[in-house]
Amino acid sequence: MPNYRDFEPKKRPARAGDRRRENGPRALRETARDDDRVGNGAVIGRNAVRELLRSGRPVDKLLVQSGEHEGALTPIVAEALAKGIPVVETEHRKLDALAGGVPHQGVIAMAAEKEYCTIEDILQIAAERGEKPLIVVADGIADPYNLGAVIRCAEGCGAHGLIIPKRHAVGLTPVVTKASAGAIEHLAVAKVSNIAAAVETLQKAGVWVYAAEAGGQDYHEADLSSPTAIVLGSEGEGVSELVRKKSDGVISIPMYGRVNSFNVSCAAAVLLTEAARQQKKGQ
Repeated sequence: MPNYRDFEPKKRPARAGDRRRENGPRALRETARDDDRVGNGAVIGRNAVRELLRSGRPVDKLLVQSGEHEGALTPIVAEALAKGIPVVETEHRKLDALAGGVPHQGVIAMAAEKEYCTIEDILQIAAERGEKPLIVVADGIADPYNLGAVIRCAEGCGAHGLIIPKRHAVGLTPVVTKASAGAIEHLAVAKVSNIAAAVETLQKAGVWVYAAEAGGQDYHEADLSSPTAIVLGSEGEGVSELVRKKSDGVISIPMYGRVNSFNVSCAAAVLLTEAARQQKKGQ
């Protein structure tokens, strides 16, 4: 696994919990297993299916609502046929059942299930691109629409991967896939047993980890030009206390209205855009 201390090393700031630091687990090494797969392989909606076809992931078949081969679905059907993917006309009610209430827009792809990767895989992706790692850590995001939107923000900003916990959070469900508008097909996702241990693993690889929480340093003034991971907390509780203490710093978005915070996906867009800007400027 590459060590990113070679990228402009700097002294780590004092952490909030250094005076009474808990003994965390040893460095985490997660492996992708057969049971760490996504849902039933259904990829739902036009944007999600379009990005799936572009990703090169194997697709078993494309289910298209009867009589809906024309219009917006025409290029999707044509691309599927060009790739040799069977296109099956399907009744609307069957698509509804497969989608489980998610708006399907007349098309569902049955794909080989997306496997979770490892933290080491994400770091390797950055190394292969010759870039400093930019990683998102989702500490307990429970709403699939929020996680999908975070994935779209992360991929759009050029992040190399996302880390999510195995428990007490949403996984990569069909709703998450749909909400990401297909961005999930282009972003590596690691699923770990312990977010605090994952933070330690990133730090040992030379990645600076910042918790996004109120009361921290203004993100405009934070140095995000080095290898960086940004931790986004759950909708209700935010970043957990242990993870916040283990992080190298806390960064905040100034609020000028009456509400005290942004939605987690809005915060992701703001912080990741700034981190990407600083990293690209420093190249």
